[in-house]
Amino acid sequence: MNVVLTIVLAVQMLSALGMIGLILVQHGKGADMGAAFGSGGSGSLFGASGSANFLSRTTGVLAALFFACTLLLAYFGNAPARTGSSVLDGAAVTAPAPAVAASGAAQIPGTSVPSGAGTAVPVPPAPAASGAAQIPTK
Repeated sequence: MNVVLTIVLAVQMLSALGMIGLILVQHGKGADMGAAFGSGGSGSLFGASGSANFLSRTTGVLAALFFACTLLLAYFGNAPARTGSSVLDGAAVTAPAPAVAASGAAQIPGTSVPSGAGTAVPVPPAPAASGAAQIPTK
């Protein structure tokens, strides 16, 4: 699958570079007016009007190829992974530690708790404040 993606990406890049080159070589619509008054438009590589058909058709073909490669890359990029493994599969699922409240002297810094006196007691969640309790006081 990676080889196909690499080939499609290479074709897309080559068609993009080809389009850039062909678009830069082409003359604009205003260049025809200058050729009518003898600006040397007939001395080009493809003749007076032969380059317009060849270059514009080649640009159109390269644009269609670029568009098709873009659609293929978008399709393959959104396809689900067939390997079945993910970076997140190896992550360990751990539960958060329960909140415990220390009692008495354990809350005062610098004091030690005698053995058996500071048993861990789970703290129930505080109820949500409502009404007047939500108004801050100074």
